[in-house]
Amino acid sequence: MDDSAASSATPLVNKDHSSNHHRSSSGSKPRDDVAYEDVTDSNFVYEFGGPVGAAAMIVGFPLLMAYQFLCVYDNMGHFLGPDSLADTLPWVGRMGARYWEIAAPSWVGARIYLGFTLFMVGLAYVCPGPQMHGYKLPSLNGQRLVYQCNALWSWWIVTLTSLVLHFTGVFRLTQIIDNLGPIMTIAMLWSFFLAGALYAVTAAAGTKHRASGNVIYDFFMGVCLNPRLGSLDMKLFTELRIPWPVLFFISLSCAFKQYEEIGYVTPESAFMVLAHWLYSNACNKGEECVITSWDIFYELESWYLLFWNLAGVPFSYCYSSIYLLKNGPMHFSTGWNVMCYVLLLTAYFFWDTGNSQRNRFRMFWNNTLIKRNAFPQLPKSFIDNAKFLQTRHGNKLLIDGWYAYVRKPHYTADLVMALTWGLITGFGSFFPYFYLTFFLIVLVHRVGRDDARCARKYGADWDEYMRVVPWKFVPYIY
Repeated sequence: MDDSAASSATPLVNKDHSSNHHRSSSGSKPRDDVAYEDVTDSNFVYEFGGPVGAAAMIVGFPLLMAYQFLCVYDNMGHFLGPDSLADTLPWVGRMGARYWEIAAPSWVGARIYLGFTLFMVGLAYVCPGPQMHGYKLPSLNGQRLVYQCNALWSWWIVTLTSLVLHFTGVFRLTQIIDNLGPIMTIAMLWSFFLAGALYAVTAAAGTKHRASGNVIYDFFMGVCLNPRLGSLDMKLFTELRIPWPVLFFISLSCAFKQYEEIGYVTPESAFMVLAHWLYSNACNKGEECVITSWDIFYELESWYLLFWNLAGVPFSYCYSSIYLLKNGPMHFSTGWNVMCYVLLLTAYFFWDTGNSQRNRFRMFWNNTLIKRNAFPQLPKSFIDNAKFLQTRHGNKLLIDGWYAYVRKPHYTADLVMALTWGLITGFGSFFPYFYLTFFLIVLVHRVGRDDARCARKYGADWDEYMRVVPWKFVPYIY
């Protein structure tokens, strides 16, 4: 980014910066002319249905997770209806009793989930990694926060440590799937506790951001922009270092459990381990790119971010792995499995490189672009001499690479990967497709929020951008 204003014609600028690729080796000396990022949106509007919608989701999401857990973990992936359980209690009561029977909080579940969280927190403080600067923040009088980007080291250390513990018998990873219900319940309770504590501390300190004045809505949407514990950025930590590694370990646990039960790991279960490894590894190897994302510079740390990152993602996106364990072996044709693998890896390429193109473009103009050798580094991850639209606001909008065809190519690839997580299980249950269904709704809603915010922020420049790149997800379709 820079502060230079566009002309009244809002020209498209093809800025040659290929000679400056990777010019900053540490990210520790940001440019002084970088534009402020607007995180103080003065046009307040209720989102997600306002207080009523917020209250419904605060109550509804935990209940939905509990119900789906019973269906997948306890009922072979089939829906539970009023006649599914013994009739000694009303249906809702029977469901609650059964959930409490197999998923009540336990000391084992707490030790596994909170022990993992504490270990990751410790690694966040001690592991090496580059220090990166974020955007200038008006709420901090133009200060640029420093982020310790050592998630990659943490990821590899926790992975290797877990495998050593498993194969030495100190902690068998199969204990995760054996105690999945209690672990999930602990995760949900922990997210509520953190969200409540963060809200209370922020309110007491008088540092609330974009608050509506309605307690329920503000608890849901958040009131704290940059919560920190020393060098640990809470928002960045909870977005990357808990949800995706936990999801990976759930799938790995399912694969190890399957090996114990039938003597081998099926191609379908191996697929889910690969899919979740790729996703978690990508998130952690690209941590420095996430700093310029919407979640970090704009979204408030809130119940909905904490709940979904700490509980929703790992324990709702794992249904394919659990379904394959409970219902396998599936005995699909080799052709079907090969098709799923090819589709996954192709979508992963476009997702990884799409995210990299967008974020490294921002990092270049933020003067924080660094070169890392994290595996895998894919071609097309950086666009030399990238075309962009210069806005009067000072920001530059990328219209090159995959972003010359659609505005959200990384979302499209993400959805295709989500589709493969369902296809690898066949069509015997809806629940492996829950992630795809939910994610599609979330992304369409998120794009709408983003469009509305950018229209307010950029005005006529946003109209020009949508003229140049009119499609959101798929060219000529949507």
